Amino acid sequence: MKERDYYITPKSNAVMRFLWKAAGGDKYLLEQATYSDQVKYMCLGGIVFATGAMAGLAGGYAFYTIFSPRGSALDTVKEKFASLNQEAIQQMTKDAIASFHTQEILVPILSIVFGIIWGLIIFNIDRFIVTSTGKGDGTEKITWDEFKGAIPRILMGAIIAITISKPVEIRMFKTEIDSKLYEKQLELQKEFEKKTTANFEERLKVVEGDLGKVGLERNDLNERIKNAEKEYIDQLNGRVPGSIPGDGKLAGALKRKLDDLTQQLDRFDQINGDKIKEADKKRKEILTEKDIALSKNVEVANGLDGLLERIKISDEVAGFWISLFITLLFMAIELTPVFFKLMLTKTPYDYLAENRDELIKAENGIEVRYDYYKDKEGQERHLIINHEAERMIYEKIKVTDIQKELTDYAIEQYKQKEKKKIDENLDDYIKNINKDEQSNQQA
Repeated sequence: MKERDYYITPKSNAVMRFLWKAAGGDKYLLEQATYSDQVKYMCLGGIVFATGAMAGLAGGYAFYTIFSPRGSALDTVKEKFASLNQEAIQQMTKDAIASFHTQEILVPILSIVFGIIWGLIIFNIDRFIVTSTGKGDGTEKITWDEFKGAIPRILMGAIIAITISKPVEIRMFKTEIDSKLYEKQLELQKEFEKKTTANFEERLKVVEGDLGKVGLERNDLNERIKNAEKEYIDQLNGRVPGSIPGDGKLAGALKRKLDDLTQQLDRFDQINGDKIKEADKKRKEILTEKDIALSKNVEVANGLDGLLERIKISDEVAGFWISLFITLLFMAIELTPVFFKLMLTKTPYDYLAENRDELIKAENGIEVRYDYYKDKEGQERHLIINHEAERMIYEKIKVTDIQKELTDYAIEQYKQKEKKKIDENLDDYIKNINKDEQSNQQA
């Protein structure tokens, strides 16, 4: 913090410095700038942080919706377990019950972890979008060139806003979505039950068909026994007109008829017992399978409780305009920093930042000549001169030239020395040449 006679910059706290960092602001310069600059970057950082926090909550809820235990849309996790009847609980293995409880505890923990990671990812993406967005021409107007340059960042921000708005939307309309989803689960369950029943009815018909005449004859005997038993009871109770009630001759005859039919059924079962037992066994197996399949239909229908189905129902419940309004609201929050930076006018912080940049460039020998030339499209470009790099290149070139010059001089001196030897001993030099030629020929 820098103190002046005419102005004292307010002292910053830890929260302000964190939000400055989130907005890509320079703490050293902001502590020398004005209070309005500090507030601007604090607000920018607050929007970036809030977007990351909302993204974390939305991502965590989406993760929980995807991986939470499936069940009736109107039941909570505990109610789903409590709604199981005693017989179903006894049929569940210890491992299945332990898995149910583990999933009930593990999914919320993983959802929190995923939400934090997702929030940090979006937070860093937003930081990049905000810090990489320039201030345009330093006026409040947003020109077409400024907007065109910001289009990639606007698109990224819009995508992020949509990913945040959808999970929040299904949470906002959770009650309505659960009611609608429960209706769909019941409809799906009824449809599955009809298909399951029809399927097993066909299989039962096949079993009945395997019995053929045996089954029909047995059914006929059973029907005759039922009728005879009814006639005998009616006679005993006096319900037969024109006859004496009680155990008389007519009742005795009806009793003998009933006993005879019962004996016929016993003899029939003895003769065809194996076929009937086999048919009964198959029938019981099919009925058992049918009961198991019908119990699974509830689980299959509960599987409809997913993120995609909830998003679809959310669009139906909320309608196009409300859904669009929520999405646009999050897009406004997400894109506010981008447009805000394009509308900012230059303040002391910006001049301090420019001065800092120029000092760093000067310290490292970098010269920028602004609007120095025009490219092929007529766009003015800056000429960048790296003096330190050019100095090093110049030194390297000079050292190389000197090394070349010294090498040439050494070769010239060696040449003069050899000439002097030849002048003093010409015959020996010629003999040496001849010896070298002969040795080369022999080789």
